[in-house]
Amino acid sequence: MKLFSLILTVLFAMQACKKTPDDITPIDNTVQVKTDFASINEFTKTLSEYALNEDVEQRDSVLKVLFDTLKTEQKIPFAMEDTVVFLYYGKSATSVFWAGDFNGWDNSSADWKGAQIGTSGVWLLKKKFPTDARLDYKVVTNGSNWILDPLNSRVQYSGFGPNSELRMPAWVYPPETILGEGVNRGTLSDNILIQSTNMAYQIQYRVYLPYNYENLQNLPVVYVADGHEYADDKLGSVKIVADNLTHTGKIEPVIFVFIDPRNPSNLGENRRATEFRSNPNYVKFVSEELVPQIDATYKTANSANRRCIMGTSYGGWNASYFGVMRSDIFGLLCIHSPAFDSTIPAAYNAAAKLPLKIYMSTGVINDTQDKALALKAVLDSKGYDYQYKEVNEGHSWGNWRALIDEPLIYFFGTK
Repeated sequence: MKLFSLILTVLFAMQACKKTPDDITPIDNTVQVKTDFASINEFTKTLSEYALNEDVEQRDSVLKVLFDTLKTEQKIPFAMEDTVVFLYYGKSATSVFWAGDFNGWDNSSADWKGAQIGTSGVWLLKKKFPTDARLDYKVVTNGSNWILDPLNSRVQYSGFGPNSELRMPAWVYPPETILGEGVNRGTLSDNILIQSTNMAYQIQYRVYLPYNYENLQNLPVVYVADGHEYADDKLGSVKIVADNLTHTGKIEPVIFVFIDPRNPSNLGENRRATEFRSNPNYVKFVSEELVPQIDATYKTANSANRRCIMGTSYGGWNASYFGVMRSDIFGLLCIHSPAFDSTIPAAYNAAAKLPLKIYMSTGVINDTQDKALALKAVLDSKGYDYQYKEVNEGHSWGNWRALIDEPLIYFFGTK
């Protein structure tokens, strides 16, 4: 069903309901349900008229038609140009908040509390965002009930599970994250364990080999922090992106080493907070233990300018720290939404210009823009070779997965 002006006739058999001796003549029972709107104001005005209808049975029928149609057409949240109307429909709710990337996942801010239209069970909240914004969120009812938006079928997964997704009208879905027809696939190994002397525990990783690996030589390697999430097709989608870009000839074939920060014996224990935040022992593990093992096992180029370290959030901190500590091993840095402290820009400022090529990105809606800009200023002052990208998104995999192709093309592009 296309979202155009849809006129539906809602028939009420008055003889079957609300009949009394004095109520024997049916009222005019034809109602037009409009589902195509020229503006946000027209939409909210029409919605309010429907929701304030004093005929409860008629009101509920009309609202069901409206919301079913909008849901089918994926028009909730209802967005036009730079304005969006968040919507919830449920009569048992006593309060409704929207929490997400846009407000730091705050479920109590008065600015993000919905207003109910009369007693209809319809709650709405109007906000403005850049026209190409994309943001994760959840609906919070009755103070503590966090749920996916029941009127929105769009979902973006996070490291903590699924969230509902707001897509503003000018946002474009990243096509490289959808496996192309006929694309030749690389292969992903099972988990491989390595006993680290420097970390004093076991660490697991997986290796992606590009299609036709057996006939290739001198391949660049990307070492990926939070590798279990970057490799997940619902999160980082790296395998799909790499397969697509290789198949279309946009990049040369690349090996990926997906390093898992979780304890192999207890996957609920994630060690990223200690491994990724300026940990010299972790740098030694990767540089002096893992890299030699990979170079001895696979057909790698084995040079710093063909070796990349990639990470997001704390992993972006990690990649930045590797650049300062071991540019002789890692000459390529991919930094997504770096959650580092002030020591990282200071370290780059204190050092002579390092032999690095850097890609750095950040969202500008409650993400790490201030931190990224602090490092960017140093890179500018030192004359580094780098690419920098800001997007109207938050701190989420929807942001990062759409920016996997850019660093790969920057580092390993064929043109």
